[in-house]
Amino acid sequence: MDFDGIRLDVDERMATITLARPEKRNALSLDMLQNLIKALEAVPVDCGVVVMAAEGQAFSAGHDMSEMIDRPDAYYSDLFTTSGRMMETIHRLAQPVIAKVQGVATAAGCQLVASCDLAVAVDTAWFATPGVSIGLFCTTPMVPVSRAVGHKRAMQMLLTGESVSASQAVEWGLINMAVPAEELDRTVSELAGKILRFSPNTIEIGKHAYYAQAELPEHEAYGIATPIMAANAANDDAQEGMGAFLDKREPVWPGA
Repeated sequence: MDFDGIRLDVDERMATITLARPEKRNALSLDMLQNLIKALEAVPVDCGVVVMAAEGQAFSAGHDMSEMIDRPDAYYSDLFTTSGRMMETIHRLAQPVIAKVQGVATAAGCQLVASCDLAVAVDTAWFATPGVSIGLFCTTPMVPVSRAVGHKRAMQMLLTGESVSASQAVEWGLINMAVPAEELDRTVSELAGKILRFSPNTIEIGKHAYYAQAELPEHEAYGIATPIMAANAANDDAQEGMGAFLDKREPVWPGA
């Protein structure tokens, strides 16, 4: 399924959304952002994992600056609002989203990686929020990046615009793993396979609960997490899973 620069492919229970504009380094134009939202919303409900991939040498070089010169104020508002809406759509999606990063990810491209639930990159990839160097502070990329790497490291990236290597990105928490290029596909498939073993209903509950409590003070976070876990414990999948554990057998998820 094509969305003009964005491709959605489904293989059994794994969906892959591919940024397919390599000649533009997969720059996130307004059209690309709108089409990413369409692709995310078109993921079939029976898919258990979504992989966010890209073609070419760059994962994404961020917003398309060729479309950002001498525009009316309303255009900039629309662009960055749509960008934020796309990133939030990733978090609202029932399925975990794994970024498969085959190249550089800068500015809004780095924002996209940070917004995905998990991220695996080639060990030659690098990441940056370099907007300060062109007079455009990366304030929207700052939102997920700061949540991934913490305040001091985020400010280092934002204030200096300097790049972060794949190994450093693992250390900082921006990505989960950095692997040789020839191992990228296998590593992402294995990671997806681990998730696909489990109840889709439970994964959806857990993902949404995570983002609901992530930035709250501890007491408020428990106020979110406790009723969700109580309801989860009573549902059919949890009852089957606990019963299977006690019976020493593999669970058969009723909600699958």
